[in-house]
Amino acid sequence: MSTKPTAIAVYHGELRTECTHLQSGNTLVTDAPCDNRGRGEAFSPTDLLATALGSCILTIMGITARDHGIDLAGTRVEITKIMASEPRRVDEVVMRFHFPKERGYSAEQRRLIESVAGTSPVPLSVHPNVRQTIEFAW
Repeated sequence: MSTKPTAIAVYHGELRTECTHLQSGNTLVTDAPCDNRGRGEAFSPTDLLATALGSCILTIMGITARDHGIDLAGTRVEITKIMASEPRRVDEVVMRFHFPKERGYSAEQRRLIESVAGTSPVPLSVHPNVRQTIEFAW
């Protein structure tokens, strides 16, 4: 188990943070969303949660595809975050995966890729009350 920090977030005021990934030095900025007194000029923390879900699923699909000689390059996921108000929290994340149609994936390839969709670390780490809706557009 790692005891080193993964990232550092610094609050800059006006509901904005700057986050640095310590291993790579990459940074990102977050803002509170407009519907929660923010400027909405960057990802909000809840946007990052929803995006992490879709990105993690896409990554595990990519690992599986690579292991089986399937080309998923160009696959994209549309991520929709739905909030609840009492208490304010992420209620549902809808992820619609769009695969390049010109590849003509076989039924077996589709089944294999779809079978790993909910098995990656982020989907398994979020609270079970956060609904994760996964759709596939082949």
